[in-house]
Amino acid sequence: MADRNPSELARCPGETVDDILARDMPPVPEKLREDSWRDFGTAPLAASRYTSAEFFEAERARMWPRVWQMAARDEEFPEPGELVVYDNLGKSVILVRQGDRSVRAFWNVCLHRGRRLRTQSGHASDLQCPFHGFTWNIDGSLKHIPCRWDFQHLSDAAMQLPEVRTASFAGYWFINWDGKAPPLEDYLAPLPDHFRHWQQERNFTAVWVAKVIRANWKVVAEAFMEAWHSVVTHPQILPFTGDANTRYSIWGDHVNLALTPFGVPSPHLGPISDQAIIEAFSGGAGRTQVESSELTLVPGKTARQTMGARNREVLRATGFPGADQASDSEVLDAWTYNVFPNLSPWGGYMSNIVYRWRPWPDQHATLMEVRVLAKAPEGQPVPRAAEMIFLKDEEPWASVTAWGRLGAVFDQDMGNLPHVQEGLISSPNDRVELGRYQESRIRHFHATLDKYLAGEL
Repeated sequence: MADRNPSELARCPGETVDDILARDMPPVPEKLREDSWRDFGTAPLAASRYTSAEFFEAERARMWPRVWQMAARDEEFPEPGELVVYDNLGKSVILVRQGDRSVRAFWNVCLHRGRRLRTQSGHASDLQCPFHGFTWNIDGSLKHIPCRWDFQHLSDAAMQLPEVRTASFAGYWFINWDGKAPPLEDYLAPLPDHFRHWQQERNFTAVWVAKVIRANWKVVAEAFMEAWHSVVTHPQILPFTGDANTRYSIWGDHVNLALTPFGVPSPHLGPISDQAIIEAFSGGAGRTQVESSELTLVPGKTARQTMGARNREVLRATGFPGADQASDSEVLDAWTYNVFPNLSPWGGYMSNIVYRWRPWPDQHATLMEVRVLAKAPEGQPVPRAAEMIFLKDEEPWASVTAWGRLGAVFDQDMGNLPHVQEGLISSPNDRVELGRYQESRIRHFHATLDKYLAGEL
């Protein structure tokens, strides 16, 4: 592995992201234009990483306890006494909003006989076990033991609910099971600096959809780590998506970025007119119904400039004070960050998609969640999170109407993944071959996973 200028590698013909951003007005801030990339070589991965029960157990034992996991967002539990239950790999944590609006997290286990204290998120004035009635205050201190005369050997201090380390940024709440992860800001760098620029703390969950996918959690996550699958999987978006133009950036062990430009055609298509770009985009690609509305090419403007101007108008309508300085890229492009191991929050101003993946419950299935975050109008409270829609196996993502035609794109993605898992199980050579640049985020992900499995992180 070595730092290397990606321009030295073979690239798909066409403009680079840097070429496109250089024309954007208002200009993209310099700190967002800076690239960072590392060469992870060309070695194959073992297919068994996705199918082996032993490998899955190694992840459970040596990786998951040591990382930061995104467990909730602020708008899910804004008021004192509200709580979120976060489950993963058989472990359960309760995040509870305190009276001073801070958050504390506790293991979701009664210290008497081990029953889960809560089976779902909601509100509680205290945390009472439904089995025998052992009760704790929302700060984790012991409140009541029935038949206390029979438990004189237990002190209040000994019965304090064990806490789980928690930290937040930009409305996201993270937990760390073993309490030994680096400080969250260090773990996420440089993502917090980027997201503060976009004031994403004003965002809220406008749409939230989940579904179990019959594939390994890494298979599902990796489907969103590169853009060039669009050439076959999403042909309808090629007229306005620079899929093979995408710039891949890598920082540290835990964060990387795919920056995919919109409003320009895929290099696979060659030159097409701005009018053709607008016609392909209109009504078919936005992340919300507003963004999916019909669009008319502005005379004297390119398709990208027209699309950027419309999205700036949408941002301006929220009262956002920096709307006029927002570049086309920041209101239009897919700034798809990945946070190791299982979170992908989109950057930019609006609208921001968020992916989260959890094993559900073993190496052959994944709970895939997709949120669309909208920006709260300036001067108004941040709205509550939308309720999660849990799709059944037979229900398509396109059945959700709140995100326009975006659901059809997810159906195209998910249609591949169970068949990927089936192919990996029957792999004749136990090899997964990856591209050097376009799939470098997948290589970065596995390099970090190997560090955790080896005890280096």
